[in-house]
Amino acid sequence: MLRRSAFFLLALALWPGFATAQQPLRVVAPWHVESMEPSRDGFNFIRRGVAENLVGADDGGLPVPQLAESWTLSDDRLTWRMTLREGATFHDGSPVTAEAVAASLRRAQAKPGPLANAPLTSIAADGARVVELRTSTPFTPLLAFLAESSSQILAPASWDESGGIRALIGTGPYRLVGFQPPFRFEVERFEAWNGGPRPAIARATYESVARGETRALMAESGRADLILTLDPAGTDRLRRSSRVEVRVMPIPRTQTMKLNAGLPLFADVRARQAVSLAIDRDGIARGILRSPDAAATQLFPQTLSEWHVPGLAPLRRDPAEARRLLAELGWTAGAGGTLTRDGRPFRFTLRTFSTRPELPVVAAAIQESLREVGIDMQIAVVVSSEIPAGHRDGTLEAGLMARNFSLVPDPIGTLLSDFGPQGGDWGAMGWTSPELVDLLAALGRSTEPAERARLRARVSAILQAELPVIPVVWYDHRVAISRRLANVSVDPLELSYRIAAMRWAE
Repeated sequence: MLRRSAFFLLALALWPGFATAQQPLRVVAPWHVESMEPSRDGFNFIRRGVAENLVGADDGGLPVPQLAESWTLSDDRLTWRMTLREGATFHDGSPVTAEAVAASLRRAQAKPGPLANAPLTSIAADGARVVELRTSTPFTPLLAFLAESSSQILAPASWDESGGIRALIGTGPYRLVGFQPPFRFEVERFEAWNGGPRPAIARATYESVARGETRALMAESGRADLILTLDPAGTDRLRRSSRVEVRVMPIPRTQTMKLNAGLPLFADVRARQAVSLAIDRDGIARGILRSPDAAATQLFPQTLSEWHVPGLAPLRRDPAEARRLLAELGWTAGAGGTLTRDGRPFRFTLRTFSTRPELPVVAAAIQESLREVGIDMQIAVVVSSEIPAGHRDGTLEAGLMARNFSLVPDPIGTLLSDFGPQGGDWGAMGWTSPELVDLLAALGRSTEPAERARLRARVSAILQAELPVIPVVWYDHRVAISRRLANVSVDPLELSYRIAAMRWAE
């Protein structure tokens, strides 16, 4: 009898469907996971279903229930009341109470993140299941701010006595069971989750793999099931593989060149305009990204239909005009063709990073374009954190990055972070516009569609004219999906990997 049972179990383990069902889903992406702190690496845990926000967002950025099943706004538009999902529990078995949720949000408000930019005056519990948020002025995009990853809801036991995080105890369909920073963590299905149908996939792992070529090889060899942020060359090769399906989709992300306008090189808007005029966006889009429509004519791509302004005079390439503007500023050709002024060359260093594999290649193309007009741009490929760090300590001269305008589902959340009075780690440096700050505040208050459209158009016009950051190309999201997976959908806002909805193919 025992021998027959052992034979049966061995045969079952060798059956492909059984083996697939028992193994974890393997997710591979370039991003290190160095901390469980929501304001730093919280997006990693939201995307994999470990934590939940009060609200989420659909593909169009509209709010949908998550840990809050419903909400109301007072007639004076100053008080939001969020009713929590009945029966929800944290991963440690403790109940989700309004006081626990309010405490988690108050902590998020005190940390760097979009919620710190909201005009919140109080966050308090009203009974067991209602959280009340009050603002000093009407603030239309508050729900979008609550959907951003740093506003995730964690249990009181997640924090130590000093307020630091000691465990990530969320409410999502998966709970954290292993954490090996900065390269790996593991999750398993949380059987008590009551936010939707029981997930079909029981376990999942996340692995950080920095090199795009390695991620593509892992997809091709079957060593990973969901592979994010592929480079164009790797995407082309994977299209020929029988193991994976490749999906490429435009998303609300733009590659931008951030200039330190506090430096003499870039303080005058004509210098920033000259840099923009020198860039060969069409060549980058066609030759590097293999996506001709990706050449950015303005900051906001067409995927952000409310913010993309069709009538805005497009960014273009015009090296002759770039040279004319630089001559106006007193730059003249020196030895080797590099421009000089007052005995100093027009030379600066651009920082970028390889976790988005196309960025160093795009940087090299920009370098060549600028050389044609006499600008000597050096390239430093660094870890991505050196761009915000350089902003904070003042050492950053320029940076090339891919800025996401949908991590807060309303782009105003990113704009407030990037273009507020002090600029932002990933946005303006040494530049501010009082008019722009006032426009963003007015957008936060306004509910009238025509007025909001007018305000958005003016915001875009200011950014197009002043170029505190220079749009280069719009972004295509490239994902490889194992053909062993079924019911896979790609979130265009990059808020979630939607693992809870996936299942193994029959």
